[in-house]
Amino acid sequence: MDLRPYQRASLDALYAAWTRRAGAGLIVLPTGAGKSLVIAALVREVLDRDPAHRIVVVTHTRELIAQNHRELLALWPEAPAGIYSAGLGRRDAGAQVLFCGIQSIWNRTHDLDPHELDPFELVIVDEAHLIPRDAETRYGRFLAALRTARPHLRVVGLTATPYRLDSGRLDAGAGRLFEDIVYEANVGDLIHQGYLAPLVSKATITALDVSGVPRRGGDYIPSALEAAVNQDWITRAAVEELVGYGHGRRAWLAFCAGIAHATAVRDAIRDEGYSCETLSGETPKRMRDRIVRDFREGRVRCLTSVGVLATGFNVPQVDLIALLRPTQSTGLYVQQVGRALRRAPGKTDALILDYAGLVRMHGPVDIVTARSAAAIRGREGEIRAKACPGCGALIALNASTCEACWVEPDGEEAGPSHEASADDAHPILSNPGPARTSATWEPIADWSFAARPRSGFPDDLAVTFHLHDGRHHQIVIGLAQAGYPREKAVQWWRHLGGGRDAPMTAADALEQTDALTRPEAIEIWPNGRLTEAVRYRFPDGRTFSDTRRLGDLAA
Repeated sequence: MDLRPYQRASLDALYAAWTRRAGAGLIVLPTGAGKSLVIAALVREVLDRDPAHRIVVVTHTRELIAQNHRELLALWPEAPAGIYSAGLGRRDAGAQVLFCGIQSIWNRTHDLDPHELDPFELVIVDEAHLIPRDAETRYGRFLAALRTARPHLRVVGLTATPYRLDSGRLDAGAGRLFEDIVYEANVGDLIHQGYLAPLVSKATITALDVSGVPRRGGDYIPSALEAAVNQDWITRAAVEELVGYGHGRRAWLAFCAGIAHATAVRDAIRDEGYSCETLSGETPKRMRDRIVRDFREGRVRCLTSVGVLATGFNVPQVDLIALLRPTQSTGLYVQQVGRALRRAPGKTDALILDYAGLVRMHGPVDIVTARSAAAIRGREGEIRAKACPGCGALIALNASTCEACWVEPDGEEAGPSHEASADDAHPILSNPGPARTSATWEPIADWSFAARPRSGFPDDLAVTFHLHDGRHHQIVIGLAQAGYPREKAVQWWRHLGGGRDAPMTAADALEQTDALTRPEAIEIWPNGRLTEAVRYRFPDGRTFSDTRRLGDLAA
């Protein structure tokens, strides 16, 4: 099965959790990372192991239902799969693998278990962040009904944002449905590996002021928010910037604060000579399908949206996002930005215009985690990014330099500044990508290995490369960690000749280091503000490249 390394690693991590008899697990993959393929692979592999299993894949929109069903049939044309969705006009209740909408099925589970069929044994929830904690919600009642028939029902969730504004992390707190995040892929890593499109942005001149907008349930009251931001002079100024940056880009999305606001933004864009349509929850289904089709095929340049495109919207050509809806929700921020992460032919990057101050509030999108998102709740006014005084790019709050224009944000210029264009700045990512210098190969005289303690966790493996002039470089290998750090550790172990089955602990690794092939030289160069790129050269002439966070590498 042709899965990307991180997709394969996510399923292996899930199966390992099942072996440990862990409870419901979450797989966290960024938007555009191929959750539908992971779901299809999971279904196929489970049925390969036990052909009698019944599986239900549940989500909240007909577009996602159809997409997930289509992905499985593309992978496995003979799959015993059906659809249960009023929006799609199908009720294949007896299917062994059933793709369904929660709105259609939550109170009709009696339709799903004909007497001649066994109960479902696995539930896969796509966009799992939409599940509230309340057991009396649709998801709660649906899962309770399935557990009545199958008490040991397995539940797996997939999402790009494993947290909710109202209740924090999905795997923490009373009433949580999921026990643990079994695997989490990082946006920045997938961008640098070429799987997702790079993101760039500019601090806009127009900024939305919501300082006096009241909040309820942790976020702004919608009517008050729209009243604050839907002012003609603000909209005109914002749109003037948007079309200035977007004239060379082909597909724009503008996330707005309400229907009247979205309509006003649409009209202002049309007045600038660009085609634009508005989508909201009130848009009729056929009209919505037509508008999205026209947008995908390039007949409409821009869509303004109210609450309907932040999840389940798949148009890879999107290369400009206008954030015109202030929100305290980190998840909503990440989901909106995620609409631009998919790669497409001719697309080099995507521009994020942050009128709403979301990057400043929530931080660069590649360092937002379940932990940081939960921590920001209740910390009103906290700033997590800042604007470079030279070019206006938004950069991480702890960044000492702006790579877009070489300006020291808190001091004098450190090099030749320039007026950076929108395509030159990389503020929405803490680690914008390769910025290689004139680093040279450093011959290795020897190497050594040791366990590196982690407070409260199993040890990592520290590998020290000793150079001929007495200097050294140390790489930290997270063999005992979970998710992506484990995946990278396994890749490192295999590339250095350790064999397919990498050790699970540093102690085991220390007993097997004789199996590794020592590189003859190492090369390290800056790879953005938070990482270094590492390349190894071996005696047979082959090379292996690696990217590591600064915390995993010490010169």
